[in-house]
Amino acid sequence: MRIATFVHEGQRRVGQVSADGLSVTVFGISGAAAQGALPLIEAAARGEALPPLAGAAIPLSAVRLEAPLPLPRRNLWCVGRNYHEHAKELQTSVFKDNNANPATWPIVFTKVPECVIANGDDVVLPGAAVSEQIDYEAELAVIIGTGGKNITREDAMKHVFGYTIVNDVTARDVQMRHQQWDMGKSFDTFCPMGPWIVTADELDGQHTRVRCWVNDSLRQDGRTEDLIFDIPTLIETISRGITLYPGDVIATGTPAGVGLGLKPPVFLKKGDVVRIEIDGIGTLQNAFV
Repeated sequence: MRIATFVHEGQRRVGQVSADGLSVTVFGISGAAAQGALPLIEAAARGEALPPLAGAAIPLSAVRLEAPLPLPRRNLWCVGRNYHEHAKELQTSVFKDNNANPATWPIVFTKVPECVIANGDDVVLPGAAVSEQIDYEAELAVIIGTGGKNITREDAMKHVFGYTIVNDVTARDVQMRHQQWDMGKSFDTFCPMGPWIVTADELDGQHTRVRCWVNDSLRQDGRTEDLIFDIPTLIETISRGITLYPGDVIATGTPAGVGLGLKPPVFLKKGDVVRIEIDGIGTLQNAFV
């Protein structure tokens, strides 16, 4: 099932996208759906069935998609250098001395929820006085369903509600300057998310393909089988001593081919368009302005 958050006739709604991707039907839930798909995820975590669909299908062309979780309940969990080839491409970069053996423990950081934007929204470049090294990172994101603490690797996939796409936009110079990653990852508009959530019964996130184009030039092409730390391991690690809640987001890392890894590095500029496709989910596309 694909669950989308969208605006139709001035109201935010949550609905089920049709199998052909051409229409969406609203779930019969009360309220203005301010939290997007979160109430549905929380209900599923309580063992409740999804609410019934209400009304006629609406053409997808007649709605404006929003991020499936327009304002996540708290910071997004993110994982750095988590594809084998991506770790290799940064071995000679400024990160060469930063966790020289990335296979020891996952590199985990966060992005603030306020930086989330939707498919089709513009990413705002901050200006040269703030950062001149803006980069893209195409990522599969895991949406937690049933929460928990100290979740074992063996049980981890039972806690997954579904998946979406995230572009972990990064100000590389800020990331390096502060020697931690949260600030350079959390600028306003620096977390495109969407186009919707695909539930775990329809997609195996451990076996899918992640691709990214910049202005129609293919930059990233990787499979989640290449993850250094797979999804169960990430859930186990992040939940150690920390309670995960329904709707928490874990961005699992990016494949090789980021701008920093090119020789010489190539960073994003005004007018660039980044398109990310993940098999089984769809497309996330955003212009940089």
